[in-house]
Formats: sequence, C-alpha cells, structure tokens
Amino acid sequence: MKHLFTSLAILAGATSVQAQTLIVGAGYADFSFSQSLDQGLISLEYQHRPFHQGERLSTGLGGALSVHENGDVHVGAGVYGIYSFNQRWFVEGSVMPGFFSEADEINDLGGSFQIRSLLGLGYTFDNGNRLSVAITHKSNASTNDSNPGVNAALLRYHFAF
Repeated sequence: MKHLFTSLAILAGATSVQAQTLIVGAGYADFSFSQSLDQGLISLEYQHRPFHQGERLSTGLGGALSVHENGDVHVGAGVYGIYSFNQRWFVEGSVMPGFFSEADEINDLGGSFQIRSLLGLGYTFDNGNRLSVAITHKSNASTNDSNPGVNAALLRYHFAF
C-alpha cells in the first residue's frame, strides 16, 4: 500500500511539470534613437520543458523571433524563468542573445549582436494556456561603440503543449 501511495505521488508530481510552450505576441517598439522608426511588431517564442522545476520557480531554455513592421528582425536563444505567485498569476523573465538585422538603416542598433531581455506579468487559464503583458529591451550591452537600443511592450498568449 505504501508503494501505491508513493507511485501516485510521483505520478501527480510528473503531471504538474510544465510542458513546452509556444508564445505568440504583438506590440509596439520604441527605438531610443529619436530619428528611428517606432513601429508595431509581432513575436514568436518557444520555451522547452524546464530544466529546473521548483515549487514556484521554473527555468529552461528557449528561442525567440521578433519581426518589426518594416522588416527589422531579431532572432535569439537563451534562458527563461517563470515564478508562480499562486496557481494563476506569474511573473516571467528571459535573456536571449542573438542576431538583429535592420531593414532600414535608421534603425541600426550599433551592430548585429543584440541581447533581448524580457519581463512580464501573466495569468494562467484553466486549460494551462496563459496570457501575459511584457516589456522587452534589445541592446548590444555596449559591445559596440554605438548602443541606442529598442524597447517594446507586448501582449503575449502562451500555448502549452
């Protein structure tokens, strides 16, 4: 009987582990350089199953793609973290270094290497999907002489699978 309860506890813990997640988002980007073209953007992010799953904090690896209205593109990969306040509300963060290509020279961020950082607040639905609002910042972390950066606000929907 003891082994049955132990097995059920292990199984229950295994089913509560976060699955993989695909996140779609839309928002608006504000470039720091005043002559740049502020514009709308869409984003797509993949979060692999966490490599650490604690009671409240989970961390894992992921990748992100953002495409601006004029064709500026950033693709990156890195680490994400999700801290759950309770069963519904959470805060998310990530750091994803990668490649940025400006479609218009006026949106030059000082080089193609850019680091995207993200901070968001979200809500989990009964089906496991989530909705969040997030802010992002892309910059080259002063690895080049010029480092104007770009900030964005996003509405994101997380599909768990």
